[in-house]
Amino acid sequence: MKELDLILKSIKNKELLPIYFFHGEEPYFIDVALKSFENDVLEEDEKAFNQTVVYGKDTTFGEVLSLARQFPMMGDRQVIILKEAQEIKMTEKDAEALKAYAENPVPSTVLIIAHKYKKVDARKAFAKILSKNKMLFVSDKMRDYEVPKWIEQELKNIGLKSKPHIPALLSEYLGTDLSRISNELNKLKMILKDTDILDEKIIETHIGISKDFNIFELTKALAGKEEARAMRIAYYLGKSPKQNPFEMMMGSLYSFFSNLIMYHTMAGQNPKAIQEELRLNYYQAQDMAAAARKYSLKHSTRIISVLREFDLKRKGLGAVNMDETELMTEMVYKILHVGELKVRT
Repeated sequence: MKELDLILKSIKNKELLPIYFFHGEEPYFIDVALKSFENDVLEEDEKAFNQTVVYGKDTTFGEVLSLARQFPMMGDRQVIILKEAQEIKMTEKDAEALKAYAENPVPSTVLIIAHKYKKVDARKAFAKILSKNKMLFVSDKMRDYEVPKWIEQELKNIGLKSKPHIPALLSEYLGTDLSRISNELNKLKMILKDTDILDEKIIETHIGISKDFNIFELTKALAGKEEARAMRIAYYLGKSPKQNPFEMMMGSLYSFFSNLIMYHTMAGQNPKAIQEELRLNYYQAQDMAAAARKYSLKHSTRIISVLREFDLKRKGLGAVNMDETELMTEMVYKILHVGELKVRT
């Protein structure tokens, strides 16, 4: 959510809007904003009388707006927070009521509505009014390629130093679950000394990502066609499916080799331009360049067919009694030898 820093700053300065309507697929940014509204708007002695938190499964929009229209007790401002608003089935009557309140909000009320995991219909009249008055905030899911940069910034924010490739490693393993990533980083902050530098050993010890056995290292081994290492990592990953879900492995490999096809089609262009076009960080770009030297465009395309084949096998088509280890090792073997094997298309 692009506006998050501005929202947090305005809360700190007590420069508040009458309504904040948060919606979108990424819950993390919404949760950060809600936490600040709960903790930082009112003083502790004011909260008992003038701060109300309700949940979507226990209330209606009508009840929330009724609370919002009340006046604060023994204070200048009241805070009404509706969490999990997506649990309320919004009727046309609700939409009209929200529109009416958005047109004439109570100045002494700060109404915060958190509608997580999905967006509201921007065509609704209330949404248009909120948007026009800059009171509608969307929290979009972060794209894969954006996460390492976000992790790098979060590390700076909480005062943790790390080796340069650690944000990319964490992103590869933890995916785009920003809440989980934030929890892991804060856990490390409590454990580590100010002089410690976050590296693979610390990650392996406290988060469980092995410096030798993870999708980040598998991709690197495949990119360089390091067969023995790639097969060893594939075997380990297959032996620990809970920590390394097959679907996550497939998604990462599909993304990498799809980008490799694009990389080949852009051959001859400025490397920096290719990196930006494919939205690769520095380390991903290095792996991509290495892979392009090992796999031709034709072979890269056939690898996509290999991945599709094993996606079907994972779903039980043509792979009777194959466990995760067998699937992973056979798939990695076929990727490494794609130029020698017939691939099902």
